[in-house]
Amino acid sequence: MLFAPDTEEALEFVVALVNTEPGASRSGADELTSIDDLRALIGRFTYSGRFDWDEPELHAVRRTRDLLRDLWTLDRDDAVVVINRMLRDGRALPYLARHDDYDWHLHATDPDAPLATRMEVEAAFALIDVVRTNETGRLRVCAADDCTGLFVDLSKNGSKRFCTVRCGNRMNMIAHRSRKHLNGNP
Repeated sequence: MLFAPDTEEALEFVVALVNTEPGASRSGADELTSIDDLRALIGRFTYSGRFDWDEPELHAVRRTRDLLRDLWTLDRDDAVVVINRMLRDGRALPYLARHDDYDWHLHATDPDAPLATRMEVEAAFALIDVVRTNETGRLRVCAADDCTGLFVDLSKNGSKRFCTVRCGNRMNMIAHRSRKHLNGNP
């Protein structure tokens, strides 16, 4: 195990959120354009606290999506600057909470804080573990030529290269066809 379960879940949420962008989404379209899209995304994860389900909240979450995409690709020292700013701006004050089917875990913002703020602070807390364990290399961008999807490599040997099996299969097929062509086989 690289990270605590709540850290892994927070990182997986960041991946899901950021991968709603057109270059990373399965559909090739922006998958976070409506309140219904936001509800569907949140429904796949356990978020507690306030939800406004309105356009300002959607726009704030989209800004958070952009911030987290940029943060994902920063080197360790530059990431720390952004993480610290996110914690400060979110007025993070860690406390233990237990809700739904989850045992004690960390929360760091008031449950009434705006959704985007809670997302940023939760992501920042997860990224603290990544930075402290010097595992920022596990935060990756898909190696497929036509994909900008993000993923967190939780494999034992840290060798994952693609955001999905689909991207990996597609790139393997392209490589196979290229080798066949180079060897004179049609």
